[in-house]
Amino acid sequence: MTWEFKDVPTGVVFYDRQRMLEGVSVGDYGKENNIKADFLGLSNEINGVKHSAINLQEKWVVTVSTQKGCQCNCDFCDVPKLGFHGNLSTDEILDQVWVGLESGQCRDTKRLNVHFARMGEPTYNDYVLSAAVGLRTVVKFVKVNAAIIHPVVSTMLPANNPELRQFLQEWCDIKNRRRGEAGLQFSIQSTDKEQRRQIFNGLSLPLDEIAEIGRSLPPPVGRKYTLNFAVTADSIIDADKLKKLFNPARFIVKLTPIHQTHTALASGYDVGTSYEKFDIYSKFEKPLIAAGFEVIVFVPSKEEEDGQITCGNAILTEAL
Repeated sequence: MTWEFKDVPTGVVFYDRQRMLEGVSVGDYGKENNIKADFLGLSNEINGVKHSAINLQEKWVVTVSTQKGCQCNCDFCDVPKLGFHGNLSTDEILDQVWVGLESGQCRDTKRLNVHFARMGEPTYNDYVLSAAVGLRTVVKFVKVNAAIIHPVVSTMLPANNPELRQFLQEWCDIKNRRRGEAGLQFSIQSTDKEQRRQIFNGLSLPLDEIAEIGRSLPPPVGRKYTLNFAVTADSIIDADKLKKLFNPARFIVKLTPIHQTHTALASGYDVGTSYEKFDIYSKFEKPLIAAGFEVIVFVPSKEEEDGQITCGNAILTEAL
């Protein structure tokens, strides 16, 4: 194995050029510092996040790839530059978890989140399901004591995946068997048909079909399913339309910025002000809360952005 490591302000990015694997092992600043969520009692507007020391003993996030590159070609993501070279095996996925935990130099954590979200669309790869089941074995093998192990699948709901519904049903079964300690996130980005077509290059299901899938899923145990919107000031989110499609009793809304990837900049997204001015999020947050949704606004620091740990980045694409 030829793992390489890039230290970043909140942890490390690790990658294997030969096997086309890439993952991230990081901590965060604590939810009180970069999250606004009124329903959790976190009501301060986040007008910039100051970099500070992280504590892996409180929360540890390992983000792993599920594919070698990606075939989805989203309009803000650098990963498709790598091309698509197939799915990762269960062992290759869990290898990334192992490397991420070994690199952290921490042996006790209250919460370990494992995100299947670095490179690739996870619903194309059934080995994600077996990897999620195998997490406890890996964590035990590297002698990390994690009070909670919480895997998360993030999907843009590809239109040309005939196995999508089956994958999501099986993932929800895993979530519910874990008493809710697993997450499912739908990347929606906009409620406008044309804006969604541009963002996802026409490769995501129409919103009404996504809503139908959402209704078919079992009631979530523990945390609700998440509707994620990566936004700029030009994003379109119709809160009333969203409520008609997705039941706020089952779905929570998360607002994040579109990150400053090379592709996002080349595509003309205004990504320069979403770290310091909360009013970009406020115009979306208030109508969504009024429509009955619980809303989380997550704002990264500039250091996290510069470290390329955020969605849409990939170190393996840097020379392309």
